[in-house]
Parts: sequence; C-alpha cells; structure tokens
Amino acid sequence: MGNCCATPGSPVEKNKKGQKKNKANPFYGDEYAVSNGSATTFKLRVLKQLTGQDISSQYDLGRELGRGEFGVTYLCTDVNTGEKYACKSISKKKLRTAVDIEDVRREVEIMKHLPKHTNIVTLKDTYEDDDAVHIVMELCEGGELFDRIVARGHYTERAAAVVMRTIVEVVQMCHKHGVMHRDLKPENFLFGNKKENAPLKAIDFGLSVFFKPGERFNEIVGSPYYMAPEVLKRNYGPEVDVWSAGVILYILLCGVPPFWAETEQGVAQAIIRSVIDFKRDPWPKVSDNAKDLVKKMLNPDPKQRLTAQEVLEHPWLQNAKKAPNVPLGETVKARLKQFSVMNKLKKRALRVIAEHLSVEEVAGIKEAFDVMDTGKRGKINLEELRMGLQKLGQQIPDADLQILVEAADVDGDGTLNYGEFVAVSVHLRKMANDEHLHKAFAFFDLNQSGFLEIEDLRDSLNDEVDTSEEVINAIMLDVDTDKDGRISYEEFVAMMKAGTDWRKASRQYSRERFNSLSLKLMRDGSLQLGN
Repeated sequence: MGNCCATPGSPVEKNKKGQKKNKANPFYGDEYAVSNGSATTFKLRVLKQLTGQDISSQYDLGRELGRGEFGVTYLCTDVNTGEKYACKSISKKKLRTAVDIEDVRREVEIMKHLPKHTNIVTLKDTYEDDDAVHIVMELCEGGELFDRIVARGHYTERAAAVVMRTIVEVVQMCHKHGVMHRDLKPENFLFGNKKENAPLKAIDFGLSVFFKPGERFNEIVGSPYYMAPEVLKRNYGPEVDVWSAGVILYILLCGVPPFWAETEQGVAQAIIRSVIDFKRDPWPKVSDNAKDLVKKMLNPDPKQRLTAQEVLEHPWLQNAKKAPNVPLGETVKARLKQFSVMNKLKKRALRVIAEHLSVEEVAGIKEAFDVMDTGKRGKINLEELRMGLQKLGQQIPDADLQILVEAADVDGDGTLNYGEFVAVSVHLRKMANDEHLHKAFAFFDLNQSGFLEIEDLRDSLNDEVDTSEEVINAIMLDVDTDKDGRISYEEFVAMMKAGTDWRKASRQYSRERFNSLSLKLMRDGSLQLGN
C-alpha cells in the first residue's frame, strides 16, 4: 500500500511576467493564518472537512507499511478499540504545486463519495496538522496481487478470470458513480487478508477524477505500460480504465506487458501501434474466448472498446468458473515475478565487467562470437545468436532473446557487435562472480565513499547517448530501494542480479515527461490526433 499518490511533485512554478504576484491562493485559509510581528505567515490547508487535527488523540502510528511519491503508509491502531488500520501520511513539504494539493484533496473526496464496496478500500478518518495530511483507511494485509499469484503453486486461466472479474467490477462501480480511476495497475490492488478467499481491493485513488457523461480530459496521467492511446493523444474519457484493465489481463495471462520497450518513447509508440502479440508462449494454449476479450479491451478506438458492463457480460467472464483450469506454466509465473529491463547503469556495469574478465573468459566468449558471426561482418543478428546458443546448449525462448538483444543493443542497429555480445554473455551467466561486481561498483564509486551518489552516476554515464538528468534520476529512484538518496553495494548487486522490475518502473515517470513526449510524438507525426 506504499503507492501514496502516484504523481511525482513537479517543481514550484515561478511567477510569469505580467502575472499578479499576490493573487490569493485558494489552498490557504484565514483560519490557518499565524501572525508573526508585522508579517503574516499562511499555513497550507489541504482538506476541506476533517475528523480532526491531532491524529495521536485517536490513533497510534506504528511500523512503516510502504512509501510513495508524497508520503509514507503506517500501520496504525485505534487507541480506544485496539483495531488496526493503515494511515497514509502525506508530507505537506512534498506538495509543491496546486496540482499536487488538488490530487490529495480529490483523492479523499472520491473515497468519501464512492459507496461501500467489498473490493474498494474503506476510508475511516482524515486528519490534518501543520506538517501532514493523514488518511486513515482499512488495512489490507494480504499482499500484492502478483505476489500471491506467484506464491500459489498452480496458476490457471480460471484464476486469472476471477481476478479480472473483480477488477472490472471496481471499474464499473467507479464509472457508475462518475469516477474515472486513471491509474489502474496491479500494484494498486491488495488482498484484504492472508486467507485463501480474501477479497481483492483497489487501494489508491490518487489520480482519479470525477467526470460527467461526454466530458473529455487532456491531462496526461497514469503509468506508462497501462496508458491508453487516447491519453497520449490528450483527448479521453472513462474508456481508458477498460484499456488499463485489458493490459492487466494480458499480463495475468502471459506475464509480460503487451506494449513494452526500454524507453518511454518506445513504450508510447508501441501503445499507439497497439499490435498485440498472441504468438509467444503461453498464448497458443490460452482459450480463444480469453484472447477475444483481450482484443476487445485493447481496441485502440475507445468508441469500439467494450464498456466495463460489456466486459462483465463477455462469455469468458460469464463462465469464469468454467475457464480452463490448465496451468499456464512456470514461465508465466516467473515472468510475473520478475521482468528484466536493463537500464543504462546496468548496461554500463556489464561493459565494465566485460573489461575485467580474465583472459580465459574473454577467449571463450570471443571464440563463441566468431562461431556465431557466420557472415564475418563483426556483428551478429538475432537469428545467428539463437542458432549459436542452441549449438552451445542454451535454449532461450525467441521472445526473451529479442528482449535481451534489444536491451543490449546500445547503438540500436538491430545487431550485436562484439562488445554488446560480451554484455549479453555476462548477463546470461547470471552475474555469478561477486569479484566482478566489486570491480564494477568501484569503477562507479569515484570518491570511494562506498556508495554511488547522483554525481557518480552523472560522471559515469556522461558519455552515454540520450542520458538526461531525468534518466539519471529515474535510475536512482529505481535502484535506491531504501530511499536514502544513494546506492549501496547491496542495492547495486540486487540490480545486477535481479534486473529492474517493470512493475515498479511505472513510478519513475512524471506527468511532465509524458506531456513533453506526447508533444514530441505529435510533432514527428507518430500521433494522429484525428484517429
């Protein structure tokens, strides 16, 4: 439940020339004014209606349950009854703009507005003091959606159908009450408790908005993998929630997102193209009914896309209990657990490690490269790599190999040169040698502090193509799991051994980045607004 409002704060807006600087801020109230000699300081007021100002009068805040862009979620206990809840505490220091404040205010209003529902987390109380807004809600202790699927021994289409029905029922309920969710993704659903039959609950309404029938929206929000094409085109309505649910369904059935690329521009272009891959394993053994529903939920034309009601009426969900009970296979479970995307830091580290390989190791890799390079061009394509790996006894599915090649192909020409091939070889060896990792870490740790700071990343990656400040910050956000602003050796090793989890990557993107990307795609013609 750590996803406290999924929108990163944008920098404080400066006064533009010609604007009145002393225009009243609607979020500051007179009752919060504190006189200080001749000057008057205004304290930020976020919520309109509160349970109270002092949360400690009613609740004890305990251990941290998770953290998001704006705040931290704590376990909290009612001091009178001993009942346990979750409290999302949002620091006012992090609410830098009117948009951030409005998001928090609206999240609370939407949770109050929606009727009580088994599959939506219940709001209990709201408090606001000088430093933070505290939202007390029902505690969900059953863990994240994908984690439970992975923990179960047997994962089938039938299990996916049960989960999808719940998600779409939440969407239908929201739409019926004039709420568009706008940020449906797996990590925004938690199980209520650890029991086998625990209800799945939607827990985060940080980007949700009220809408009226026919109303159109143009603000780019959400998480890249789950964004509908019309969001990028800046002209959308509630149909976007069905698209996002369709993306979740695709992932539930095969373990990877339907629209994937390593850069946000690549993801956006894949979404616009809307080509769905039903060839990779396990799709050949997935029922036609399930595939039909995926296609209809991921129709790029929102007018043709199914509504939430129509999704629930689809034969695959109508007969959820009759959906095939054949296991979808270990591959899907493994993919759901981890989907590796090599970020730029990891690619660079692989090259550093390649430079530190022993003479014997290098000779072996060079020999393998020469054998595969049948055309003697000094580079190999996907087919040559596949054939070569087969000869070496390494069977890797084509789709996974494609992802690996795309990740390692630094110059983007669709082939691997020797240096890129070394990086793939090192990656395939599962980074077993810790000595190599120590050497790579030391290479980045320029001031030998034992940590990688933002300056180290800047200096190490300054010769990489397309390494902006945003990319460097995204890497830091991604790898720095304890959020102390630097990367420890343990965090570095975790990145190298496990790869980047695509589920969490969605939190790295801000509205600003996708806004500018949308404009760029409009300029280069990738986005046709009339479509």
